Amino acid sequence: MKKVFNLFDFSQKVNFRTEILAGLTVAMTMIPESLSFAILAGFPPLMGLYAAFIAGLVTAIFGGRPGMISGGAGATVIVLIALMNSNGLEYVFAAVALAGVIQILIGIFKLGKFIGLVPQPVMFGFVNGLAVIIFMSQLEQFKKVVNGQVEWLTGIPLLIMAGLVALTIGIIVLFPKITKAVPASLVAIIIIFALVFFFKIETKTVRDIASISGGFPPFHIPTVPINLEMLKIIFPYALIMASVGLTEGLLTLTLVDEITGTKGNGNRECIAQGSSNILNGFFFGMGGCPMIAQTLVNLSAGSRARLSGIVAALTILIIILFGAPVIERVPMAALVGVMVMVAIGTFEWTSFRIINKMPKHDIFVGILVAVITILLHNLALAVLIGVIISALVFAWESAKRIRAKKYIDEKGVKHYEIYGPLFFASTTAFLEKFDVANDPNEIIIDFKESKITDMSAIDAVNKITEKYAQLNKKVHLQHLSADCKTLLKNADAIIDVNILEDPTYKVALD
Repeated sequence: MKKVFNLFDFSQKVNFRTEILAGLTVAMTMIPESLSFAILAGFPPLMGLYAAFIAGLVTAIFGGRPGMISGGAGATVIVLIALMNSNGLEYVFAAVALAGVIQILIGIFKLGKFIGLVPQPVMFGFVNGLAVIIFMSQLEQFKKVVNGQVEWLTGIPLLIMAGLVALTIGIIVLFPKITKAVPASLVAIIIIFALVFFFKIETKTVRDIASISGGFPPFHIPTVPINLEMLKIIFPYALIMASVGLTEGLLTLTLVDEITGTKGNGNRECIAQGSSNILNGFFFGMGGCPMIAQTLVNLSAGSRARLSGIVAALTILIIILFGAPVIERVPMAALVGVMVMVAIGTFEWTSFRIINKMPKHDIFVGILVAVITILLHNLALAVLIGVIISALVFAWESAKRIRAKKYIDEKGVKHYEIYGPLFFASTTAFLEKFDVANDPNEIIIDFKESKITDMSAIDAVNKITEKYAQLNKKVHLQHLSADCKTLLKNADAIIDVNILEDPTYKVALD
């Protein structure tokens, strides 16, 4: 029973003041971002805040690790813009709920572990690309709409905005040298708010993005036809949204693991994300996933427990219900300054220091992933391409390692001792090792230092044995591991080989 109800680690020492202040800071940074992406997608603004509350609360309680923050993230919302434009809001809710179901299934079947297949250069590219996106998105706050046209700020408004942002950054950098008892980001927001309020400085505020007052998230069943045609429409969007959300979430989880020196649970995070998206689909939320920027704000504020995420989610709900008139007056410059510092902290500056020590293909992969992330804002695609390229490079390098030691024993039998893995990329080099025409009538191929790994390898073994058979020469396979023998046995309909048993030999990989 303990494992079922052990949602919190009560043995963990929790600094309640730090957790509460970190949660308040996170809430302040989540509000404008959630509103901005909701408006960008054409959703009602409150959908962004409802998503921040629902996703934030559910994943803070049930998620894969303490310290992670979830909300209405742009990475998942961008996927739904085309669906919104073509089929409307009700289909969006249905797609969000279906994405949640897909994420839960991935968690139940324990597929979250495959995030371990993401190489370090891909992680570098992902994080650096995301840092650039966070920074570039803040530049939008230096624009205004005039007669329906978007224009850059100029003159006094530009100077005021830039000055307040610079002051915010200065406070965040310098305040920790005075005390770390209070998160510097929260102090910066309060100081800038007070300056603008008391000196009546004219500058952009949260209210200029959208109103954030409302009630509890309303229960709402998506009004879509329940048929195969509807499923065909929403399934591609749901699948992409689920993939993007889990990719960003599991990569964020891995990043938090590295920062905190602790270990999270990827499959539990998948289930928590899925549950939050199902609730989003039925409670007027736009869906979401872990938000790396807000997570880093949370960690930099000193949070290491689940409490800060719960506080952030409840703060957003309280603001929706009661605090909108105050929060709507928070200057956007303060929030921009906080997010700029988050972007600087997110960027892996060490990647510049070690770039001359990395293999060229790793440098290429890292830059490519960053560029795709920045240009397309498609984190799942960027990571997938990076993993594929890294895998192909690994396959090519592994294929070059296969070699053969050849000798003829006193009985006139020729031995081929194979070194290196035999798989699809190394089969051509493997076949080139044999001198079929000039070899004696009996040959032993020794796999003591090799392994048959896939169907291409089996086909290569079959080809070489057929060539010898055409010349009435006998081939024996020696020192096969148990799984290699199983592969050959399963393929006995297409291959006929002699396995030379060695009862005293054990393969190290067995």
